This record gives sequence, C-alpha cells and structure tokens, in this order.
Amino acid sequence: MREWRVASGLLADERGLLLVANRRRGGSIDWTTPGGVIDDGETALGALSREVLEETGLLVDVWKGLCWTVEVEFVDIEMRLGVEVHAAGEFRGAISLDDPDGIVTEAEFVLDAEVSGRLGQSPMWVAEPLLSWVNSPWESPRHFAYTAFGTTPESMRAERNEA
Repeated sequence: MREWRVASGLLADERGLLLVANRRRGGSIDWTTPGGVIDDGETALGALSREVLEETGLLVDVWKGLCWTVEVEFVDIEMRLGVEVHAAGEFRGAISLDDPDGIVTEAEFVLDAEVSGRLGQSPMWVAEPLLSWVNSPWESPRHFAYTAFGTTPESMRAERNEA
C-alpha cells in the first residue's frame, strides 16, 4: 500500500482564513488550506513552511500547534493518506503565487461565513474537519478517519469512520 503524507496550514487574521484554489487533473478546482506533500527527509513543519511560501508567498515565522490529523484509506487504489493540519501563529508577506507544481491558481483570505461556500468541490476529508474547526475551534488536536472508494475523482465517495 502506498503511503502519502501531507501537511496543511491554517493561516488566519483579521482578513479571514487563507484558502488556495487547486487545479486538479481533469481541470476541476477545489479550495483547501495551503500545504502539500512531505518529502523524504523533511519534517511536517519544514514541508509545511516550504509549501506555504511556494503556494502563497507568505512566510510563517511561528507555528502554534497541531489542530487535527486526517487519515484516509483509499481502498480501490491501495493508498493511505495521512494529513497534519497546523495553525500558524505569526506570518508575514504579501500573497504571490509561485507554485512549482502549477496546482495552486489562486490564494485569498476568506471570512469564516464564506468558507463553506468555497469548499463545495473539496473532498469530504478536507471540508468536514475544516468547517467543524471554523464553526467552533478546539484546543486539543482531533483525529478524523475516512475510507474512500473509487478509482477516479469523479467516482470517489468517502465515508467517515466512527471511533
């Protein structure tokens, strides 16, 4: 089974929560918090700082801590995704896109009331924890687990695993 590790960051201030638009294979767009794959030899926070800078132009000076983790088992493609989502404490710079992967097409701060509308095309394992956190942030890290079925984004359906 292939393992895929990802780190994602919550960057929020008076402008709202930073979201990025990702162009996926097939041309669809979904919105997420910035982040990406943790390369071999990288720590989660090292990868996250690199990805945020590449995708948004913002430099995170302090990460406050882990907010939640997500685990997704993709049954039909024999893959497991592990995600760590961390909150930024201090960040600086101006938004500028320089994603070497060419996936991120837009980045903007979104008010909490507008986050739900942006997540309509996002996978359940992205949207559900993020909306839960936006509606009522929690103090201690939480864990979310899902099982996904299907072999293409169009055929994919997910179920949340209850603990």
